[in-house]
Amino acid sequence: MTDISIAVGGRELPAYLAVPEGEGPWPGVVVVFEALGATGDMRAQADRFAANGYLAVLPDLYGGAPWVRCVVKAMREMRAGRGAAYEHIEAARAWLAGRDDCTGSVGVCGFCMGGGFALVAAAKYGFRAAAVNYGMLPRRPEEALRGACPIVASYGAADPTLRGAAGRLERALTAAGVPHDVKEYPATGHGFLTESDLPGPLEPVAKIVFGMGRGRENAPDGWERILAFFDEHVAKKSTM
Repeated sequence: MTDISIAVGGRELPAYLAVPEGEGPWPGVVVVFEALGATGDMRAQADRFAANGYLAVLPDLYGGAPWVRCVVKAMREMRAGRGAAYEHIEAARAWLAGRDDCTGSVGVCGFCMGGGFALVAAAKYGFRAAAVNYGMLPRRPEEALRGACPIVASYGAADPTLRGAAGRLERALTAAGVPHDVKEYPATGHGFLTESDLPGPLEPVAKIVFGMGRGRENAPDGWERILAFFDEHVAKKSTM
């Protein structure tokens, strides 16, 4: 596991690379972080993929700057469906696919803000599958997700900011003919798949606004679904 950089438009984008044990080549996955940036918890998710046989890269979409200076701009780009963050995600995918120790088959997995990015990227770039974890839906999802790669998505029914998102996504993917696995967990809030530590003043607010901390007992099932979906659509296709 090491810090690396990826060339994007004449600049170097910081990133974290997690490499599986043994001998490759391996399928790849681009991990797109939540709003707080490339935290230790987000690196742990890249490590989780590596432990399951995926070459995983976590690009720092904030370019090493503090999240408080970058999150508003990143959220605007995510909702607009265009911008530098998307260019960085695609650069990370192409960088992984071009490595000798990668099969060339790459998925994308995003959390929170990153889930919104992953959902749009599923239809914009050459990913084999996308894991969307409590991600905001794009405007007019039926149109935005037409032609998307297979998508596995997880939401919490007790996340008031994304109420109804799972159902809308399910309907949009069905209408678009996209293979998918969408699940909404009862009595579960935002961020239940990870163990993110929020800055002190934000934690009580997040518990009220997002239902943070509720339903973490559902994380094992969520991860089992993600890894099974990627094994089917990313790892298996890499042998063809």
